[in-house]
Amino acid sequence: MSIVSTNSLSKSFGEKVALDKVTIDVQQGDLYGLFGPNGAGKTTLLRILTGQLEQDSGTAKVMGLDVKSDPIGVKRIIGIVPEVESPPTYLTAYEYLYFVAKVRAAQNIDEKIARWLAFFDLQDAQNVICRDLSKGMRQKVMLASAFIHEPKLLFLDEPFINLDPIFQHKLREYLLSYVKSGGTVFMCSHLLEIAERLCDKAAIISEGRIVKVGAMSEIVTGEKTLEEVFLRLVDKGE
Repeated sequence: MSIVSTNSLSKSFGEKVALDKVTIDVQQGDLYGLFGPNGAGKTTLLRILTGQLEQDSGTAKVMGLDVKSDPIGVKRIIGIVPEVESPPTYLTAYEYLYFVAKVRAAQNIDEKIARWLAFFDLQDAQNVICRDLSKGMRQKVMLASAFIHEPKLLFLDEPFINLDPIFQHKLREYLLSYVKSGGTVFMCSHLLEIAERLCDKAAIISEGRIVKVGAMSEIVTGEKTLEEVFLRLVDKGE
């Protein structure tokens, strides 16, 4: 079952072409990675798929909803961790998670908040306002806010950034169990070593165009690593 799909999706900012006829297909249960250098179009694509930005042409559907015509409907059913957004500086970690859970109409809110505070080892920091949290703690709060309403689809932009190796491992194990139970993940990351071990499908984007797409086992063959394939495609194209 197709969970995320685009067909000839294009977007420009003035004369800058951010996306050039991008076509992808993400199936239910995929742990799908999107990789590319800075400025390749990753965040633009993610913003379109999550209803934050309209495309110029082409189509995008998320869980059967047309993103352009129903962006609110899409936002309602997904979880998202943006690359640079942080929780509001004037709320505590607990207050922000409570706010998100209420907006998302989550059930058993106190139980869910307690679960994710414990998962990310934030119990001692739950009453600290977010501006006083470290970058790593703020990232944990953002991840918890994406997971708290138990969506069937996660959009994660650099989810491992600012996490120490212990929590990178813990997050990786959670995402594997999440997809095993029927969830789907669409992830952008520059941490190619982690991504290679984690993702089962992937696309590589360069200058707004998809230059490689398929199962990770098809993209990474023989003695090559994802990093080697990535550098070859981005430097020279294919």
